Amino acid sequence: MIRIGIVDDHAIVRTGLCQFLSEQVDLRVAAEGCTGKDALEIARQGDIDVLLMDLSMPDQNGVDALAAIRARYPDLPVLILSGFPETHYATTLLRLGASGYLNKECDPDDIASAIRTVALGRRYITPQVAELLADSVLGTGDQLPHESLSERELQVFLRLAQGETVGHIAEQMFLSVKTVSTYRSRVLDKLSLSTNSDLTYYALKNGLIQ
Repeated sequence: MIRIGIVDDHAIVRTGLCQFLSEQVDLRVAAEGCTGKDALEIARQGDIDVLLMDLSMPDQNGVDALAAIRARYPDLPVLILSGFPETHYATTLLRLGASGYLNKECDPDDIASAIRTVALGRRYITPQVAELLADSVLGTGDQLPHESLSERELQVFLRLAQGETVGHIAEQMFLSVKTVSTYRSRVLDKLSLSTNSDLTYYALKNGLIQ
C-alpha cells in the first residue's frame, strides 16, 4: 500500500483526488494539507511514501516548499501536480529535485501511474516533458531566460515578482539582506530587466505566477 500526502489549496481538488485514489487498491491518502507549511509538516511526520503537491499555495510557492522538503527529507518523492503547463516549470522543478511533474488537465490514471513510479524511486516523465528535456540537452529548444536561473535565484525571483520586499525575503529564507540583494541583481541581469515591476510583468506574461 502506497501512502500519499496531498497538498493543494483548493478543497475541491483534494476531494476529487481523494475520491479517485481511494478507488485504487494499492493507494491510500494518508494526509492532506493546503499550504507550504502543511507540506513540510506532512513530510516531517514521515507517515507517507509520496507527496503530491501543487505549486500555487497561499503562504509559500511550490519552488520554496520543494527546496525545503528536499533539504530536510531527500528520500521523500515529491510529485508536482500543477495548473501551469509543463513548459513553464517542469524541467526546472525536475532539476531542483522533483520526482515528476503533471499538469492538472492530465488523465487521472496518469496521476496513479506517476505515484506508483515515483514510489519505486524513479522519475516520472511525461512524453511532453521528455521532449522538453531532450531539447534542453541537445540545445534545439528555445530556452526561456528564467530557465537559466539557479534554485536560489528562482526562489528570490518568484518572491520579488509577487511583491515581497528584499527584507521580508531575507527573513523568510534565512539569508542576509545583502545576499538577497545579490540574488536580485543576478536575476535582473539574467532576465535583462531593470525593476521589480519588470519581474512581476515577466512572471505574469510567462504564467509563472497567477
